[in-house]
Amino acid sequence: MASDIVTRELKQPINLVEYLYRRLHEVGIRSVHGVPGDYNLQALDYLPQCGLSWAGNCNELNAGYAADGYARVKGMAALITTFGVGELSALNAIAGAYSEYVPIVHIVGQPHTASQKDGMLLHHTLGNGDYNVFADMSARISCATARLNDPIDAATLIDNAIRECWIQSRPVYITLPTDMVLKKIEGQRLETPLDLKRKPNDPEKEEYVVNLVLKYLHEAKDPIILVDACAIRHHVLEEVHDLVHKSGLPTFVAPMGKGAVNETHANYGGVYAGDGSNNGVQKRVEQSDLILSIGAIKSDFNTAGFTYRIGQLKSIDFHSSFVRIRYSEYPNINMKGVLRKVIDRLGKLNVGEIPHISNALPEHELDSSDQTITHAWLWPNVGQWLHENDIFITETGTANFGAWETRFPRGVVAINQTLWGSIGYSVGACFGAALAAEELKANQRTVLFVGDGSFQLTAQEVSTMLRKKLKPIM
Repeated sequence: MASDIVTRELKQPINLVEYLYRRLHEVGIRSVHGVPGDYNLQALDYLPQCGLSWAGNCNELNAGYAADGYARVKGMAALITTFGVGELSALNAIAGAYSEYVPIVHIVGQPHTASQKDGMLLHHTLGNGDYNVFADMSARISCATARLNDPIDAATLIDNAIRECWIQSRPVYITLPTDMVLKKIEGQRLETPLDLKRKPNDPEKEEYVVNLVLKYLHEAKDPIILVDACAIRHHVLEEVHDLVHKSGLPTFVAPMGKGAVNETHANYGGVYAGDGSNNGVQKRVEQSDLILSIGAIKSDFNTAGFTYRIGQLKSIDFHSSFVRIRYSEYPNINMKGVLRKVIDRLGKLNVGEIPHISNALPEHELDSSDQTITHAWLWPNVGQWLHENDIFITETGTANFGAWETRFPRGVVAINQTLWGSIGYSVGACFGAALAAEELKANQRTVLFVGDGSFQLTAQEVSTMLRKKLKPIM
């Protein structure tokens, strides 16, 4: 009777699961990845009426990879698994998304709240009555968790989780017990869109940091820009493009930053990866007296085995939650606001020489009569074959490293897993990316380079691509 009274007090009653799905729809998600299971079956029935399609993957690991690829193209993704056996199968993919700053909303169908409270010996449990153990595992690789055990606070928890997923660009974990799916909650909140904006920087602190950046920038004799993955993940590409264009500075990307910069721009100088850099790039970057480093992830593969030779004394590092100027770190400062003000006040800078980068073949390849397909021949040629706005996916290993030598046409989206490096990732990601491109109707080709060994791990997902009538080039 009490629940009836509460329901009558609601201005616009809505099923909890529908509220969740409508929020997913609001942030641009149109397809939900995952695998059906007995604890999520009822929830899946409500996807169509909320404008969402069910991807229906071959297994949970593939579904997680697909969600990752989808998010890298559309901005955010959703994944639904079942308690225990299903969610754990997806955790490798979720850990990769956490590692590489990819926003995925992971929804897990759980047993009835009463069964959990009583510690019942249900299937998919460890047999010890502990219903928190899997959520505890996921908490370590999620930026927020929401346990939807009570309709009273469910909407608040959902909104907070999705907001944190977007702002922090990392996975969130939401549990949905079977008895909560159709619980009524207040739907009036849906009339107010989610606030996905970061909290503004403290004006005084931001002003101080901006002035300091400009001071060193104007004093520098040979400054450059180095762009990496977190510029993409934390939504500052507009600022990056404006900075590159307005400053005229030589601009380079780290391997994980491929696609962040228009590689046909006159300022573009190539890929910097320490000793693994393109010809001439390493010397050009390391001789600079000031590096504006935007969104760096200095992992082993991304730096060619930690072979960066850039002293902190000549570096300014821009990140989502701090700015580091030489050896001084300024916490709780987001790079977006700082970069915009720096761009607005740039003035005249000292601009040095920019290396000429092309997809021309190396001289020894041009002169060779050998018909063998070598990596030195292949990857520059791939750059000539790619189209503008293609989605270019490379598997961990040979393809990932080879792509450093590929100069992209304008607008190419690069997808790889350089930091996490789970083999087989690219096939699932290819499905998710191709599906996202289809939804955007942007006439983008999805192109995958994957080795036969990695392909064996996740080859089943090709069947899902065929079922969805997608046509990636593999």
